Amino acid sequence: MASIPFACRYRLIDFALSNMVNSGITNIDVIAHYNYHSLMDHIGNGKNWDLARRTGGIKILPPYITAYANVTNNLYNTRLEALKSVIHSISHITEDLVILSDCDVICNLDVAELIKYHTDANADITIVVKNIDSGEGSPDRNVVVRSDSNNNITDFIPYPIDLHGKNDVNLNIWVVKRDLLISMINDAIAHGYVSLTRDLFSRHIGHLKMQVYHYTGYSSVITSFNDYYNISMSLLDDPSIRRSLFEIPDRPVFTKVRNSPPTKYLGEPPISNSLIADGCVIEGTVDNSILFRGVRVSKGAVIKNSILFQDTFVGNDAFINCVVTDKNVVIHENRVLSGHQSMPIYIEKGRII
Repeated sequence: MASIPFACRYRLIDFALSNMVNSGITNIDVIAHYNYHSLMDHIGNGKNWDLARRTGGIKILPPYITAYANVTNNLYNTRLEALKSVIHSISHITEDLVILSDCDVICNLDVAELIKYHTDANADITIVVKNIDSGEGSPDRNVVVRSDSNNNITDFIPYPIDLHGKNDVNLNIWVVKRDLLISMINDAIAHGYVSLTRDLFSRHIGHLKMQVYHYTGYSSVITSFNDYYNISMSLLDDPSIRRSLFEIPDRPVFTKVRNSPPTKYLGEPPISNSLIADGCVIEGTVDNSILFRGVRVSKGAVIKNSILFQDTFVGNDAFINCVVTDKNVVIHENRVLSGHQSMPIYIEKGRII
């Protein structure tokens, strides 16, 4: 999930890494799951995030890191199981606080402000929430957090059904004291707990000082293919979203830098309301679409409402509408592919049509 391409040149993990680096955090561990070769290739030694350091820096922790933490060598299914599998690494952290963040949260968060809020409140745990309308962000797929007038957490509602109006939804970004986190993980190992929210956080309401931090900027959580398509298209529909993600002073979004040539436009192809990366060759029409590096759109081809990943080739006079192509897809001439905005078509990596 972390290595999924987004917005022409980024990966989803770039937002979490940039949020931390922009706030001076330089000791970062990434807990991998499966099929993480692309993630390792993207991060490399971390130099693009200024994380290629003698001490600290960035480390990728494989899912089978210790035998005693995962005796059956099964991949983890929950955040708590992921933390249990890397308890050995967490115990070697020397900082007083630990920031936990999912990789599928798209936002430009001032983590330094979050840490200051956590410290000033003398909280044990601080959870970042976003107040959204139930019709906007599908809170049934998230965790709703209830709090009082002093921002103290009073209840968690995991995966709620039939909620209406505005609710505080957990963005899956937490600040927690290191010693407390280690104690909670060891308790979870001893009792066989599997859910971070239901088995740990909910049990400590009233016993620990747990606060909410209200984030007011743009944020999205990608949990499905349709989420990915709709959120990507929203970058084209609303310029304010692009500004809130990529144009905040002193908080740039870093990514792996590639030395690609400029995009070449042959003739006068009509281009409208699109994001096009470097290294493309455009001879046809591109409308309301996102093109990643190295995409080739041949003469007479029409690309509408689509997302074409790196090195996709579209032949002469092809028509593409509401399609998401993975890397190295080849679409021959005169092909017609059309989905709908409510059900876009996905073409797997390396497919020839």
